[in-house]
Amino acid sequence: MSTTLADLADLVNGRLKGEPTTVISGAATLEIVAAEQITLADNADRTQQFSESSAAAAIVSKDLTCNNKPTIVVDNVHHAFAKIITHFRPIRSRPRQGISNQASVSPTAQLASNVEVHPFATIADDVVIGSGSTIHSGVRILAGCTIGSDVEIFPNAVLYEETQVGDRSIIHAGVILGAYGFGYRESDGKHKISAQLGYVQLGNEVEIGANSTVDRGTYGLTSIGEGTKIDNLAQVAHNCRIGKHNLICAQVGIAGSATTGDYVVMAGQVGIRDHVHIGEKTVLCSKSGVPTSVGSGEVLLGQPAIPIHRHKLQLVAITKLPEMRKQFRAMQRQIKELEQKLGESTSQDSGEQAA
Repeated sequence: MSTTLADLADLVNGRLKGEPTTVISGAATLEIVAAEQITLADNADRTQQFSESSAAAAIVSKDLTCNNKPTIVVDNVHHAFAKIITHFRPIRSRPRQGISNQASVSPTAQLASNVEVHPFATIADDVVIGSGSTIHSGVRILAGCTIGSDVEIFPNAVLYEETQVGDRSIIHAGVILGAYGFGYRESDGKHKISAQLGYVQLGNEVEIGANSTVDRGTYGLTSIGEGTKIDNLAQVAHNCRIGKHNLICAQVGIAGSATTGDYVVMAGQVGIRDHVHIGEKTVLCSKSGVPTSVGSGEVLLGQPAIPIHRHKLQLVAITKLPEMRKQFRAMQRQIKELEQKLGESTSQDSGEQAA
């Protein structure tokens, strides 16, 4: 699907610098771009890479220049490049097909207008699904769940009993909502499972990444606040209360009864202890381990997590340890030599006094 730079400039409402008739056959990022393809450069370093690449042209912002190759100057580089990617690789349309006769839908379930249920999905008793929602193949929605409007649940997700999902939420493939929490009591030398009488509640516009899990509460709810986005392979344990508009990256683990304020960011592999609170707008950097509650607006790093500036000072000190060790050993040798000289001097003085 070849086109010209002029056509692409019109598509993204950009300003063309270069030959309008330059033929463009595709779009790709700088790491894989080929001849006759357009790429994007969103900072000065990327502009230099573009100049040295085989790309035919690039989308750039107004504050960047490249004199040796054609560019299209735009206000928002990523928005424009997404349009161009879509031009070359159009998003596949999925015409709505209603409720498949190969799906299992309980007669007591209530499905609003324009709900789509794909083959081999299972919807149990007393489930309520709002208008415009899509349930993909292999999804299992157990009894009593409530799904809002315009929700999309991708293949093989499982919603345990009484799970509540807000409007316009997205649940990706393999997600488990409402599994039993990891809570046991010891009785007669055995671990007996604790009460599992709660449920999971997602606010509006929540997104749960593939193969992530949110456990039900012990007696009440485990909640994910409105607008929160959870990446793939994350775990939210029983009784947690996650605030609004949190960003929770891959492989984060949040132990039971932990809570967060709004706009908290957790980078990859963060671990949070049970029963602690993370204040609003706090950022937990990758691999941070959080053993105690954290105030608002902090940026923490490390195990245990401490303010990032303190952690950086510690890292700098650690890098200096080998040299400091050498200096320490040299000082030990000097001290030993001084002690020997002092001992010899003392012995000499004692001999002279005796004489």
